[in-house]
Amino acid sequence: MEQVSIKNGFTGILASLGIIAGAAFFTYAALQGEYGMFRLFQIQAQESRLLAELEVLADNHNRLQNRTHRLSNEYLDLDLLDEQARKVLGLARGDEIVIR
Repeated sequence: MEQVSIKNGFTGILASLGIIAGAAFFTYAALQGEYGMFRLFQIQAQESRLLAELEVLADNHNRLQNRTHRLSNEYLDLDLLDEQARKVLGLARGDEIVIR
């Protein structure tokens, strides 16, 4: 009879260790795994950085698109054209003094 209770105790200990090991594994996977909480926080931080970068790039794109439109054949901004001629071609008016 004593032998049966030792065997049942040993089985109980093994079952308890198995449950503890399983719980530890699933806890680790929930925190550190590929789809765990820490990975979720990394992805959320990356999303925030990328959205901020997207906003900057969109503003830059809109600014360049507006400038391109102002230099197009459909719409000609004389002030912008004068600025570009001065900057790119080095042109100046006859009554201006150029200092370099």
